[in-house]
Amino acid sequence: MTQPKKRNVSKIVVLAMAAGTLITGVYGFGSKFEEFIRMARTPDGGGFALIPVLNYMFATAGFVCLFVWAMRNGMFKDIEGPKYDQLDRERELDRLDGIDWKE
Repeated sequence: MTQPKKRNVSKIVVLAMAAGTLITGVYGFGSKFEEFIRMARTPDGGGFALIPVLNYMFATAGFVCLFVWAMRNGMFKDIEGPKYDQLDRERELDRLDGIDWKE
């Protein structure tokens, strides 16, 4: 009965840390972006940096779309499985080659 409580506490801690990281990241990016917009509006401001910033934003949007697509297709459900599959395949190949690692 103690196992589900421990698992719930771990989930809550992970979610709280993720939310804290996300909130601080969004705040930091938002404040810098606002500063950039204010600077770009001035006559001698940062209009020179508009294209690189837009490129970074489009690249970030692409990575976010890729991440959401991966989550929706269940690619983060079993992150330990491929490791064990690879080890099983390696054992099978070693067995076929006549290698016995138990010696």
